[in-house]
Order: sequence, then C-alpha cells, then structure tokens
Amino acid sequence: MDQELGLDGVARLEAYFDRIGTVLGDDRRRASFATYALGLMSEGDRKSVEPIAARAAGEPLATQRVHDRLLHFAVDSKWSDRDMRHEAASYGIAAMTTRGPIETWIVDDTGFLKQGIHSVGVQRQYTGSAGKVTNCQIGASLTVATRTEHLPIDFELYLPHSWTDSPARRAEARIPDEVTFKTKPELALQMIRRAREDKVPPGVVLGDTAFGTSSDFRLALRRMSMDYALAVTKTTKIWRMDRLGRRRGVPLTIEELARSPKLKYRRCTWREGTRKSLSSRFAQERIVPFHDDGVPPSVREDVLVLMEWEDHEAAPTKFYFVNISPDRQLSTKQIVRILKQRWRTERVYEDLKGELGFDHYEGRRFPGWHHHVSVALACFSFIVAERGRRFPPSAGARAQAHPLQLAA
Repeated sequence: MDQELGLDGVARLEAYFDRIGTVLGDDRRRASFATYALGLMSEGDRKSVEPIAARAAGEPLATQRVHDRLLHFAVDSKWSDRDMRHEAASYGIAAMTTRGPIETWIVDDTGFLKQGIHSVGVQRQYTGSAGKVTNCQIGASLTVATRTEHLPIDFELYLPHSWTDSPARRAEARIPDEVTFKTKPELALQMIRRAREDKVPPGVVLGDTAFGTSSDFRLALRRMSMDYALAVTKTTKIWRMDRLGRRRGVPLTIEELARSPKLKYRRCTWREGTRKSLSSRFAQERIVPFHDDGVPPSVREDVLVLMEWEDHEAAPTKFYFVNISPDRQLSTKQIVRILKQRWRTERVYEDLKGELGFDHYEGRRFPGWHHHVSVALACFSFIVAERGRRFPPSAGARAQAHPLQLAA
C-alpha cells in the first residue's frame, strides 16, 4: 500500500482516516476502522473479518485478539452508518467535482450469493448478478457520477416479507424495530431523500425498469422536482398527445407506439467503446403516462418517451421515460448520453466486489452488514480521490479502463 501511494498518498490516507475517526469518536473504533479498511484495500483472496485479522496480526497468537476486536467493531459497536457514509461521500464528491460536475444519480440493486438461511435478508430470489433465481441477499444502491467518474454513496439491504414479518428472524438478525418492509423503489427513495438532506449536488436520476415502471417512484421524484431518465417495459401504456399538448386517442403500449411508421429513428453515438463506437437509433415523442399515479389524467404531467432500436434487433426493444426540465434545452444526443451513464453501476459493483471484498462479509446480522458496507464505501471514496490524481479526465479511456488499482 505504501509503495502504491507514495509518501504524500500515505499522508492523505492518514488524514482521511482521522476525518472518518471524528465520526467514530472512540479511539478503539478508530483503530478498528483503520485495520478493517486497510484489510479491504490490501491484497488477499478473502476479505472477511477472520482473514483480515490474520493478515493484520502477523502471528497466530495475536490473531484471535484482533479478530475479536474487528468482530465487535463490525457487529456490536454502535456507530452511525449514516454519518460515516456522509463524511466519506463528502470527501469523494469534493475530489470528483474538481474535475467535472455531478450529472447523474443512479439507483440499482445487486445480489450477494449466500448459502444457508440465516444471513439477514437471504432467500431464493432473482438477482441480475447471477442472472437467475438463487439463494442471495439483495442490496439497493445510490451512485453519483460525473461525465468521467462514479462514486457509490449509499446502500440499503432489501428485506423480504419472510424477514420483516418474522419476529424470531428479526430478533436473531437484530433488525431494528423501525425497519419495515420496503420495495426496492421505496429503498431508493429513502436513499435519495438522505442525499438531498446531505446537500449532495443534484443530478438526473437513472434506473432500470424496476424503478421506471413504478408510478409511485416517478411521482415522488416529480414532487421533489428531480429530473429523471428511467427505463420502462414495452408493455407500459401511454396516451399520445396532440399539437396542443392534450392527450388523445385510446391508451396504447410503448411497443405499439414504437412501431408507428410516422416515427423517425436517427442514429446517436453516446460513447467510444474499446473496440468501436457505441450507438443505436432513437426516436422520441412526448406522451402522457397511462399508469395510475394518483394524479388525474387531465392534469398529469407529460414526459418524453425515448425508444431505442439496436442494430441487431428486428424492432425497438429499449424504452425510457425522460422528465428533464425544458430549461436545460438538451438535445436528443445529450439525453442519450445522460441515460447511458447507467452502465456505471455495473463498474461500481465490479470494483466493490472484485477489489474491496464487498460480498465477502460472513456475518448474519443487520447492523454488521451495514457496518461492513459503510467501511467499503469509505474505502471507495478515498480510492476515487486518489485515482483522480493518477488518471485525470484528460487520460480518457485509459483511466476508464483501469480497475481500482490502489486497492490491489
């Protein structure tokens, strides 16, 4: 680690740990955080508490003592996840925004594969991480991104009814009384509201169909005056609009609209890939959502529907509801570039799991899962700031293609 960072980098790391330490308060917590964080950022095939303790202790006789201290810090110590994540996000965002403004807030979810039935939140459920229904936990996330960088700032564990409705499982996993069942869009809104309270620079909210097809989610964003560009399914129903901005005709699905011969699809390139430019054909039209979102149709806000026709497809297959303030006067190309930033969460999960042992936590309890996640997010913030020093935006694709080197 010292060789990777250099003397100046080590000084910055120590100052950063002191900054996080102000949130933790207690000297023992500060020391445990430093050991845990360095364990996540260092080399090692496994980054759960036991192997981190073994590497930190250096000798068998001391390993159990370090293990017990780290386990207490991760599971039993009552420090604030919210405060640590806020401090870490502030550090990372300050570094990122010296190189470019925050453009997007991305909500998504990822799976943590598990065996057994005792890890909090685990059950057989679908996760895109495995591409199938499997035994896993699900975590919903909020990531902020500039044109060239991304930073995960918050996570929430999705708890199915099988956990929230079971007093025995709640007690075993130490799930707080105030924690109730929430859908993934509800968890996302919870994180978005926290970010707004913490004065995180605003951005266009991006999300997949799990979020875009939720009329409640879209309505909540509108009430917060937040712009969004959210994926929706082909079966989503809409009304077309006339030239005066009034809904007309009968409701139809977006798929039916996309096949209209009057639509004009134009090619748009949004990013230079490693082998070729990434592009598709797009068409757009302003529509009124048919979904019941509690707002009378006569006064319901209209949105832009963007339809994407990929080169290898026989028809349009990807669809988005876009609600961005007209004052911004964005072109179709600019909107496409914004909504395509959603790929960044794939990189976030890859870096968190591949470099920082994000999915290595072996504890079973609710506080422990969130403490582990908080330390990993704190590590990510420091690494993002350091990576920006090594690979500024002018480095272009070379910086984008590079993993979290400083964690190696």
